[in-house]
Parts: sequence; structure tokens; C-alpha cells
Amino acid sequence: TQQLHINIIEGVLRAVIFIAYVAIIGLWPDIREVFRYHGAEHKTINAFEAEMKMTPENIMKCSRIHPRCGTSFLLIAVIVSIIIFSPVKTLVSGESFIMQVIARIILIPLVIGISYEIIKLASNSGKIGLCFISPFLTLQYLTTREPNINQAEIALISLDTALENAISKGVRK
Repeated sequence: TQQLHINIIEGVLRAVIFIAYVAIIGLWPDIREVFRYHGAEHKTINAFEAEMKMTPENIMKCSRIHPRCGTSFLLIAVIVSIIIFSPVKTLVSGESFIMQVIARIILIPLVIGISYEIIKLASNSGKIGLCFISPFLTLQYLTTREPNINQAEIALISLDTALENAISKGVRK
């Protein structure tokens, strides 16, 4: 069990480093601008999913936090990797470094799949699901910023373009 505790501490340390990295890069003006566009994207998707009239003004009324955000997905994947990799790392601890790396690489699709299903289930489970993933959603306060109206307009144009492309390829809403 000592190895398991070390693995968990290592995983938690990885999560802390990831969060610190996101917080630090968010201090740079260029990245803050990117994070404003990220916020505009979320607001636009929230307006679209709420079936609001799609105008920049309506988009600005929506939340910049979204339950299926890639940022939340990454943090969930870090937590799932701790759960999946810890026992495996303990099992292959006597193996060569290459075997340990291969074991982790082989398990990446499992980690990603479980993380995806957690996000999907939580976002489709109403308030209970949102409560469950709310700690992960709070990371979006680091990776999104409040956009301006021009950024909301650009996000709307991007969504319209994506929808037009989907319709032209026969993909439904």
C-alpha cells in the first residue's frame, strides 16, 4: 500500500502542477485574450443550447462556464489517470521503465473513454450531474474570461459556419 500512496501523491502533484500552469499562463496578456475567446465560445454554445435568439447581445447574457468543456475534461482525465494508473504502476513496478511507459500508453484510451463518459453522464444528469462535476467546472474560471461583444460576434460567426458545414455534410443538430 505504500506504493499506492506514492502513486496517489504523484497523481495529485501532477494535477496541482497542471492547475498552477493554467493559472500562471492566464496572467499573460495574449493568453488572457485567448481565454476571452474561450469564454465567448462557451457563452455562444450556452445560448445555442438554450435555444435563445442568436445575437451577440443575447450571447453576452449567458454563462462562460460549460459542463462539457475540454478544460474540465482534462482535469477529470488527470483524476481518472490517478485511479487507473496507480494500481497498474504498482503491478509493473518491478518491470523495466519501457514496460511501465508501454503499460500507461496502452491504458490512455481507457482513461480518455472513462473521462468522456463521466463528462457526458454528468452533463446529461441535470443538477445532480452538475453538482458532481462542479469542482472540475471551477477550473474554467481560470481558462475563460469575460469576452467583449466583438468576441461574442466572432464566436457566433464561428458557430454559424460550423453549423452550415455540418448541414452541408448531412449532420443533424
